[in-house]
Amino acid sequence: MTSVLDLAPVVPVVVLEDAADAVPLARALVAGGLPAIEVTLRTPAALDCVRAIAAEVPDAVVGAGTVISPAGVNDAVAAGARFLVSPGWTDALLDAMAASGIPFLPGVSTASEVVALLERGVSEMKFFPAEAAGGTAYLKSLGAPLPQARFCPTGGITSASAPSYLALGNVGCVGGTWMLPADALAAKDWGRVETLAREAAGLRR
Repeated sequence: MTSVLDLAPVVPVVVLEDAADAVPLARALVAGGLPAIEVTLRTPAALDCVRAIAAEVPDAVVGAGTVISPAGVNDAVAAGARFLVSPGWTDALLDAMAASGIPFLPGVSTASEVVALLERGVSEMKFFPAEAAGGTAYLKSLGAPLPQARFCPTGGITSASAPSYLALGNVGCVGGTWMLPADALAAKDWGRVETLAREAAGLRR
């Protein structure tokens, strides 16, 4: 599979309370040009959402986010996730993600964590929480000593700030929620989601 970092400029970070919303939401995102969809394992419905998208939206590349344990890795893979994202990592979590057989983006926020992952043979990672951890200035600073590391920054990124991240050579894509406004989800306004997704997809540098 193509690297998760290269599927689209933006990976929508989805938090859903109702599994019935998963398929229409995923279809709207795919129609807008955002096929990689990270469903965060923060709600009781999350795994059912992953299952539904995997089964019913073939053009979507659905992943599981907020994966923080080996058990979470197993649950996500069993539900049909095609990639994994974690906010941080431990040796046990990294081993489980590596053994899963699917792509994964372990989370980092310091140079030492990046070096430790490179030492383990992992060169693609999530930078989280992006804005709070130093934003574009921090990522640009990492680029010179650690050019082999590529990132998906996530956390506090908006449609206004995304282009500055995407302009960095060590950023493959960004994660965000701005194309999923709460009022649109509450109203099940999938047309608006598709429009916002299309605008996000157009941010490719």
